[in-house]
Amino acid sequence: MEETLEVVEEEAPAKPERPEDVKILAFLCNWCSYAGADLAGVSRLQMPPNVVDIRVMCTGTISPHYVLKAFQEGIDGVLIAGCHIGDCHYGKGNYMTAKRFRVIKDLLAGMGIDERRIRLEWVSAAEGQKFQDVITSFTEQVRAAGKSRLKGV
Repeated sequence: MEETLEVVEEEAPAKPERPEDVKILAFLCNWCSYAGADLAGVSRLQMPPNVVDIRVMCTGTISPHYVLKAFQEGIDGVLIAGCHIGDCHYGKGNYMTAKRFRVIKDLLAGMGIDERRIRLEWVSAAEGQKFQDVITSFTEQVRAAGKSRLKGV
């Protein structure tokens, strides 16, 4: 009787996230920025692991309430990424986003939230490298600002 030895390869344990590491929430337009993030992923570009993506049909649908709620829930930085100006699949969604973003920044400044904690970027579906650059630089920017102390406020 012949015995067979089955070799089971174990996956390397995932690198644990540093507890002091910042948490980033990224609102991504379905048509452009989410596709750009997907391109970055399938291109195997290295990106920070502490980013949670939320796919929205259009950045024009992002209410300032969502951004404030994210900070209240312990998020350290919020990225909003959409189609380039003039390329919105819904016509004027990114124009609305640009206007609303100024209001959000003023609101956060009035609350004493460091402006380094929020960013608006235009990333197309073909710009995987740009998405990787944006998410990496934004994460470093939020790390420089430190952990947010707003959780539960």
